[in-house]
Amino acid sequence: MAINREEVFGPVASMMAFDTEDQAIALANDSVYGLAAAVWSADLKCAHRCVGALQAGVVWVNRFGDGDMTQPFGGYKQSGNSRDKHMMSLLSYTQTKSAWFDIGS
Repeated sequence: MAINREEVFGPVASMMAFDTEDQAIALANDSVYGLAAAVWSADLKCAHRCVGALQAGVVWVNRFGDGDMTQPFGGYKQSGNSRDKHMMSLLSYTQTKSAWFDIGS
């Protein structure tokens, strides 16, 4: 369904049935967007696997919408090109360089 592949903002929830954890992850990642995701599970090991496998910049477990300045915020794929709300966001404005000089002669 288009609603599951597009970046929809607002009080909207779409739900799809799945049979396995791998299928759920594949369904969630089947989008060109990846701003945020949420996992609801009583199985902490399953939740950790899902967090690692989901292609999203933020993943909430058994909650949704929290955030503060101690954590970077931004998406994967076409849902952003950097991070904000964190010191790490400054890295997107920098370009590092190394230089080596022989000043002994």
